[in-house]
Formats: sequence, structure tokens, C-alpha cells
Amino acid sequence: MSEQAPASVCSARGCGAPARWALRWNNPKIHTPDRRKTWVACDDHKQSLSDFLGARSFLREVEPFTG
Repeated sequence: MSEQAPASVCSARGCGAPARWALRWNNPKIHTPDRRKTWVACDDHKQSLSDFLGARSFLREVEPFTG
């Protein structure tokens, strides 16, 4: 029996859709400017997760997820 790595799924609560986007962010109050944390998003949640991070001035980059 071969083991497979679990597929990456969207970071939105309760969503099990495959991740398509990497939302790179940091909290400038606690992270150094070069540090990036990552949330992944499906197509349906890309905008809402980006809006959430953007409203807090945390969002730095959005790029296709290749993981």
C-alpha cells in the first residue's frame, strides 16, 4: 500500500476544495518585513480571504498555488 500526501485544501473554514491560490501575508506588528505566512484558497474563496487579509493590511502577494 503506497502512502500519498494529502491534497492541499482551501483555508476557508469548512471548505474542502482543492487549493488553487497562495495568499502570502504577514502581520507587521509581530513579523519581520520579509516573513511570509501562507493561506491557500480555492477559486471561490480567493476574493473573500484576500479581502479579510487586505482589510488588516496583512496581504502581501497572491500567486498560483503549486504545492
